[in-house]
Parts: sequence; C-alpha cells; structure tokens
Amino acid sequence: MKKIFAEGGLLARNLPGFEPRLGQLQMAEAVQTVLEAGDGDSGETEGGEQARVLLVEAETGIGKTLAYLVPAFLSGQRVVVSTATINLQDQILNKEIPLMERIFGKSAAALCVKGRQNYLCLYRWNQFRSSPQLSLVENTELTRIESWLSTTGSGDRAELSWLADGSPLWPKISAQSNQCLGSECPDAAACFITQLRKQAGAARLLIVNHHLFFSDLALRREGFAEILPRYQAVIFDEAHHLEGVASQFFGRHFSQYQLLDLVGDIERQADADLVVKKREAVVTPARGLLQRLERFTQLFPAERGRYPLADLLSAHASWPEAVEGLAHGLEQMAVSLSGLAPAGEAWNILSGRAAELAANVRQICLPPESDQRRFVHWYERRERTISLSATPVQIADELEKALYASVQSCIMTSATLTAGGDFAYLKERLGLAPQTETLQLHSPFDFVRRTRLFVPEADFPPPPDPSYSARLCQQTLELLEISQGRALLLFTSFKGMDEMAAFLETSSLPHPILVQGRSSRQALLEQFKKTTDSVLLAVASFWEGVDIQGESLSCVMIDKLPFEVPSDPVLQARMQAITEAGGKPFFDLQVPRAILTLRQGAGRLMRATSDYGVIAIMDVRLFSKGYGRAFRASLPPSPVVRSLEEVRHFFEQLEEMDR
Repeated sequence: MKKIFAEGGLLARNLPGFEPRLGQLQMAEAVQTVLEAGDGDSGETEGGEQARVLLVEAETGIGKTLAYLVPAFLSGQRVVVSTATINLQDQILNKEIPLMERIFGKSAAALCVKGRQNYLCLYRWNQFRSSPQLSLVENTELTRIESWLSTTGSGDRAELSWLADGSPLWPKISAQSNQCLGSECPDAAACFITQLRKQAGAARLLIVNHHLFFSDLALRREGFAEILPRYQAVIFDEAHHLEGVASQFFGRHFSQYQLLDLVGDIERQADADLVVKKREAVVTPARGLLQRLERFTQLFPAERGRYPLADLLSAHASWPEAVEGLAHGLEQMAVSLSGLAPAGEAWNILSGRAAELAANVRQICLPPESDQRRFVHWYERRERTISLSATPVQIADELEKALYASVQSCIMTSATLTAGGDFAYLKERLGLAPQTETLQLHSPFDFVRRTRLFVPEADFPPPPDPSYSARLCQQTLELLEISQGRALLLFTSFKGMDEMAAFLETSSLPHPILVQGRSSRQALLEQFKKTTDSVLLAVASFWEGVDIQGESLSCVMIDKLPFEVPSDPVLQARMQAITEAGGKPFFDLQVPRAILTLRQGAGRLMRATSDYGVIAIMDVRLFSKGYGRAFRASLPPSPVVRSLEEVRHFFEQLEEMDR
C-alpha cells in the first residue's frame, strides 16, 4: 500500500494534486489486512465462524473511498461495496473506479446493482401495454418508453430522466420480486433482471446501496435467491445508517398501497387471461377486499404520524374482528387465485402475494406472545395512506446469523461512527464484540486556525424556553450579516425551519433565501453553490451528503441538539428494552444517536483544505448540561467563541490572511 499511497507512489504520479495522507495509508493497510485474513474461495464462513470485522471512522479529508477501494480492487475477491446514497455510488463508479483502472492497467470488473424496482419488467410492460383500456387513450409516456426499449441495454429507469419520481406508471411496469414468474416467464430470455444477474456473476466489485444489500440478505435468509451472487467480503460506507436500514428488512410490513397494487395486478392479469365470466368471478371479490380495507382503516385516527398499535388494540373492541376480516378475505383470495394456475404461472404468484399480505397483517396487528417482546408493532398515517410495521427491537441477533456468519470479511466505515470518541455504542447496537477491531482517523484539516465553534452566551434561552424561537431568529440574522450569507441553516423540525424562513424573508437581509421543499434537493444545492452569498434552510437529509466546497458555504448553523422525538414507537421500545436490562436509555441510546447526527451536520462545513468558517450550534445545553461534555468531545477541535463580536473578528482576520 505504501507504493500506492505514499509520497512519490502510484497515486502521486498519476493523480494531479494528490497529497499523501498518513490516515489514508493507515486505513488502506488495515482494510488490506482484514481482506487477506478472510481470503478464500467461498463467501461462507466455516464451522460457525464469524466474519472478521473492522470499524473505521475516517473523518472528512482522509480519502476513505480510495482507501478501501484499492485493497478491494487488488484482493482478487468478489467484494460488495454498499453505500447509503446515490451520490457516493456515482462517485465510485464515475470517478474512483476509472482512476484505479487507469493506474493499475486492468479492468475492475465493477458493476452497479440497484433494487429490482429500478428495472422495467418486460412481462408486466407487455401486459400493461396490451390492456384494452389503454387503446382509448393516447399516452405519450408509453410511446416514449416504447422508443426507449428499442435502445436500452439495462432497462434502468435512471435512463428516463423525463419520468417524474412519483409517476404512477412506473410501479405498474417495474420488476418486483413478489411478482416475478421466474423461468416460467414468456419474456425470461430478454429479462433485464436475468441479464443483470449474469453480469453480476462475472463482476468482482459490486456497488449497491444498503437497502438492496439487506433486501438481498433477508431473501437469502428465507431461502430465496436475489440478484447478488456469493461474495467473500462486504464494505459498508456510510455505515452509521446500518441499524436503521437493517431494521426495515428484518421486520414485517403491510400497507394500503400493497393491497391496492395487488388488486390492480389481479385485474390486469384477468384482462389478459380470462373470459368475461371468469374475469368477473375473480375481479369482483378482489375489489371487495378494498371495501374490507376501507372498514379496517376507519379504525385509525386521522392524525398523521407514527404511533404504537397497542393503543388501537385497547381502544377498539372490534379490532380483532376487523383484522381477521381483512386477513380472511386475503386468504380466500389466495385460494381462489391458486385455482387459476392452469391459466398461467402468474396466478400462483398473485396467490402467494395475497397469502403473504394475510400473514403480515395478522402478525403485525394480532401479534403472538413470542413476538411482543422481540418486535415493536406500530403504524404510520401519512396524507394518503396507512402503513403497519413490526420492527425488531434489536437487530444484533439477526446480523449475527444473516451477515457475520455469511461472509469472511466485513468492513464498516463512515466519518461518524463514534460518540464521545468511543465505538461502544455502535458495537452494542450492531451486535459486535467489545474486542472488534477499530481504527479512528481524525481529519487532516486545520480546524484550529480555519474554524470556530459558536455557541450563544449563557443567558441565551435553551430550546424548551418560550422565548427561544424569537431569540434564535434575531441572533441568526445577526450571524448571517457577519458571514455575508454563505450559510447552511440546519433544523431539527419543519416547524423551526418554516418559522426562520418567514422571519428572514421579512427581514432586511440582502441575501437570497433558499428553503427545502420549494425546489428539488439537487436544484437547491446547485443554486446555493452558484450564488455564493445565499442562505439555505433545510432539515433531515441535508444534515449529510451535502458537499459544497469554497466560499458558498462559510457558516453552518444548527438550531438545537438533534434529539429524536421520544414518542417514536420504535425508539420507545428500544429505550424500554435498555431500561429492563438495567441501562440508562437517555445516555445509552438517545445521547449517542444525537451525537452522530450532530457530527454529520457539523461536518458540512469543512470539505476541502482551503475551506474556512463557523459552526454555530444555537443550544446552550452544550455547556449548561452535563451531557454537553460528550457532545463537545465529539465535535471538531474548533476553538469555542461565545460572542458575535468574536465571530466577526474571526472572519475579518481569516479573510485578511487569505488575501
């Protein structure tokens, strides 16, 4: 690795502007060691052995992507690289892999594999296209897809830049695992998923996202094959998301959309396969399921949000009857559909989907005693739909059986894996032994000279105080006047963001105000980058993945410590489990989770050596509460300032020095 990453090495000779970084070399050597220790012909561990695991926290500026890709490239093993964001996938495929191929003079045999729903299903397309109702209406989308199919080699919807994200057409024609006819499909030979599997079988580096990886893992656990071939090692980048994503795929789900989708597919299949009399005998009871669904959903309160199902069980004496009515109707439909199998394999698939929905709605809404401690049962009401879930309270056992026992090497990396400088929280949540190997690499950026951490003075009201919002708005305005805009304002709630937007837009601030939700994420970031003096207000996804270098981003303001809403049913269940085990949920769960989120937000400021600016955390609890010490210990080593005059002096001093 020294011949590649060190001064005068391969990268230095082939990559203009490359600067050797000790942390990058250390990480590459550590990854190489783990991969070599797990080198073998099969992806399976032997004799119940667990994978060798390495946790690497590599802060901004280390160059962690190349530090794991180079040893993976040279290992000769089939390695899966799993990320949380499309941006990172694109970076790996379009920048890092071509660089390695140029430097090493050989193909990486790399392939990006997406979830099945990203690819068009030729069978569903042909079925949909031949529907008699469509002949009555001219549909330009269908015409454009028809034209696209004559040229595409992948069937990937990403090639359809004109197709809206929320297009109602795509779900009707995309590939879904529970709708696949397999070898019985008349379009099997030309199937895009089949071609993708063949390509994946020949690839050495498979680039996926966390959702696809855990979907594949969950299907393997149930004995079904998915897209990914066997692999020896997996590298998780943005690994701080693993618990959340894995929880989704090791749980159970039921939603209105799933049932609506099933009924729609039954109607289309009946149009294709059945004479009128038989068609009505199938479609009429299928539509009757929607009436049962309507009666069931009327039991749910109108308030949007996420709530425990236990509240409904106790509030409605008719709850078991409503659940059984829906589940029994689905089971009857499953039996009826299986009787149509002589007309085509599609009817067995539809029957299986109905049976699966029946089992899920029962297990979620009328959980057996054995489930009630292992899973948290909850529902979410959105504007147009209700979804039900049973989520594991802990995923450690699932990961041990499904992941650590199925690969030889597992590397988890991110800029934020520690809380208070310790990996203990992540190890506990992911079921890793205390002695699991770790490597912590601090950012090479000069935070001491080029940044400041601003926290308001002690008399500033804490967030629970009624006067907090007004003081926050006023002091943020003063801060933006000093920074001359150039700021990303991050909020823990839409309410806080909207209040600040309304205040700034009626103030005398001369800088453009950009607000999340008024344009697409990409459009907002492009405008923010180009205008150089604008102010971007955002929540949620903007806390990470925003990579704006240069003067456009010279101030990151965070309104308050990002504690999660304690009423969330999954968080509540996990807190209760910690309490029952003798722990302290606030310090063992809530504080570490908030620290990781805060670190992600603060990490938006310094993205290059030449960057500079202020991280403003407008929450005096950083100093007034004992737990504030853990937060401060997790932040970059920026000198702390408590007055706006010190902030003004810092900007003047640094800008003078940079001239």
